Amino acid sequence: MSMSIISENQKQVYTLNEIEKRKVVEHNSLITSIAKMQKTALKMFELAVSCIDTENPPKDNIIYLSKKELFSFFDVSSASKHTRFKEAIEYMQKQAFFQIKEEKNKGYEMTSIVPIPTVKWNSYNDDVMIQFNQFIMPYLIDLKAEFTQYKISELKELNSKYSLILYRWLAMNYSQYEHYSVKGGRRAEQVEAYRNPSITVKELREITDTINEYTRFQSFENRVLKNAIEEINAHTSFNVSYEKVKKGRSIDSIVFHIEKKRRADDNSYKLEDTAFQVDKKQKEQSEAVLVKQAMESKYTRLLLDNMLLSPYEMTDTSLMAGLQAHVYPLYDELKALRGLNGVKDHLSYVRAKQEAYSKRNIAKYLKKAIEQYLPTVKLQDLEQPERASVRGRGKGEIHE
Repeated sequence: MSMSIISENQKQVYTLNEIEKRKVVEHNSLITSIAKMQKTALKMFELAVSCIDTENPPKDNIIYLSKKELFSFFDVSSASKHTRFKEAIEYMQKQAFFQIKEEKNKGYEMTSIVPIPTVKWNSYNDDVMIQFNQFIMPYLIDLKAEFTQYKISELKELNSKYSLILYRWLAMNYSQYEHYSVKGGRRAEQVEAYRNPSITVKELREITDTINEYTRFQSFENRVLKNAIEEINAHTSFNVSYEKVKKGRSIDSIVFHIEKKRRADDNSYKLEDTAFQVDKKQKEQSEAVLVKQAMESKYTRLLLDNMLLSPYEMTDTSLMAGLQAHVYPLYDELKALRGLNGVKDHLSYVRAKQEAYSKRNIAKYLKKAIEQYLPTVKLQDLEQPERASVRGRGKGEIHE
């Protein structure tokens, strides 16, 4: 972390010269809280949080930022920078707060916290003093579990409050996907759910503070959802898409699909982390074994025969490892119930019903198809045992 030392007061004034190395670390309860504040106040809070050394918390909860670099982070023009800075600080201290909801034994507890009650700056030097509220600190330091971290540089180009809020929520879920992918401790479908998180429209309105705004879903989607996703895809390391899930005639929830852009520096801050490197090596070795097994599997040949997999896709080691780990074991279950011909019939049916969009994530599509079909087969065998090992396909369709 780059910093200048103001020797007379022994103050560390943090600059943004090495912003790529700076991370925001927050408890998940803060991520899912309602940020009752404007974009600038939220970005300023996030920037200040990135200056906290979680292992050596700042004395009196105070950090110092460089005013020059602060303006640079917000890309404020010289003509308006002091006015806008003053307005942002006044707003932060008078109106900006987090409304945090936490589950307790008998229900839940609501806490409203003004995160930065004190900001001190002047016209004759460059440093800005920021003091955090003592009640916000437990959500920022000494975090052992249920926390999220991301690079502060991810937020620099996000110009909407909704983009900031949604990015933080997506980062919370994706970090859990990365954690459990390496460490284990969750079933495969649970791990995938972190990369494809679902949230009800009601909950999404709550965290974006739009319960009483954009009451028509189309307005909410256009003003909040689409704009946020466009900004996140354009300016962060995520590529995000989403699906709308109906309940009756209304949109009930949103399922997001998160992918990480392939960048050389995606894990740059982890390069010196020995534990991470060991986990990474073990994961690579495990993936290599899975890929070898997939290449030798009869199911891979069946997928090729049914044009559900192409020779080009077979060069994707992540895809092949995913098929071997999460899809082929389910085909083994079907084979035990209906024989190999049952698997062949199922794949023929899947191919006939395949939609174009499914080709973007064929492993997910195949997994969903077999997961929907297997219960039908098992139910048939319970109701009519004589049908076991006879039918290759049930009457139910694959609903995507």
